[in-house]
Amino acid sequence: MLTWLQRDSSSFPPLDRALREPNGLLAAGGDLSVERLIRAYRHGCFPWYQEGQPLLWWSPDPRTVLFPDELHLSRSLRKTLRQNIFQVTFDRDFATVIRACAAPRDYTDGTWITPEMQSAYLELHRRGIAHSVEVWQDGTLVGGLYGLAMGRLFFGESMFSRTDNASKVGFATLVARLKEWGFVLIDCQMPTQHLHSLGAREISRSQFADYLRRYLDCPSAADWLA
Repeated sequence: MLTWLQRDSSSFPPLDRALREPNGLLAAGGDLSVERLIRAYRHGCFPWYQEGQPLLWWSPDPRTVLFPDELHLSRSLRKTLRQNIFQVTFDRDFATVIRACAAPRDYTDGTWITPEMQSAYLELHRRGIAHSVEVWQDGTLVGGLYGLAMGRLFFGESMFSRTDNASKVGFATLVARLKEWGFVLIDCQMPTQHLHSLGAREISRSQFADYLRRYLDCPSAADWLA
């Protein structure tokens, strides 16, 4: 049975109570306060819903992740990186990145990055928890992504690209930086062909929860504005 959260309670049900169909639906309701969002990620779930739906919280099994050592760079992507066509920055324009990620896509009519969602993650960014990657070409923003950094784990949320390979270059640059900083896992949430091409794979929800227990409170060497 689906758990409905109350606004005055920030607790989530155990992950093993998530539904099998649809895969990973754990709870509904509540709000997008910073405190609840932090608790959600620490618990192993994340918000994902369409405009007009109730707020839905998910913890899929299996979970799509990428280990920094397993990043796969195709021959063409390696060539693009060597050519220095793009310039990559961190936390230079979070607001524009999340708006671009929320823009309509050719393959879908709506977006799950609602105005309410954007506002919540902007507040997480102001508190130093959410971060953005910007990809520039000749001074124009052509790609990027955003997510949360907690302990030695990075929780990827969304990416966008306005030109070929821009988001891949941003992601590859992020993974290299996270590896330098001692991060051990990047949460990709749901499987996509794009992520699999970069080396993402699935682990069980219980394995993912074990990584949360082991690394959420471990300090990292992250310096996002370096």
